[in-house]
Amino acid sequence: MAVKKKEANWKHEIHELFADSWNFLVGKKKFFFIAMFLFIAGSLIGFMEADLFGEYFKELIKEIAGQTYGLDFVEMFWFIFSNNLTSSLVAIVLGVFFGIFPIFHALFNGTLLGYVYFEVSAKAGWGVIWRLLPHGIFELPAIFISIGLGIYIGSAMFYPERKKNLILRIKESLKVFLTIIFSLLVIAAFIESFLISFVG
Repeated sequence: MAVKKKEANWKHEIHELFADSWNFLVGKKKFFFIAMFLFIAGSLIGFMEADLFGEYFKELIKEIAGQTYGLDFVEMFWFIFSNNLTSSLVAIVLGVFFGIFPIFHALFNGTLLGYVYFEVSAKAGWGVIWRLLPHGIFELPAIFISIGLGIYIGSAMFYPERKKNLILRIKESLKVFLTIIFSLLVIAAFIESFLISFVG
């Protein structure tokens, strides 16, 4: 009986933690819309001005392809998950510098994605873009949330009681990172690993 009660309490606490994180996100949604806008702006730049970034992005993509070549499903999952998790955490934590890094992060990754879409659609036609969408259905929201949290943390520097405000925002953001972002990235890594390893 005591074991069942402890299990029920544990499940309730987890549910409350996720509920608090979700309610927090809803209350701060303007920061995630800002992140989405910056990412989309970067994507449009990368797509329309692909020639400007061609040499650099080709080398970057070639390097990533070399790191993932020959990986099995589990190795691919870990590669994708660990990289996305690190990238998300860095985007959040380095937001302390007035939110500059997350803004750059949004523009850079958006530009890279826009460039990839340009290259792929040029070779395989516009229809291939719809085939690429499942790869980002969970990853992109996690990216937008991470960048938005970084901007949210950075904006604390423009309010009174900066230190107190900053610490509070970091704590709130890390709670979201450990619940919602972590969960989204696990699902995203599983889907992407499956699509790459078994579907192609």
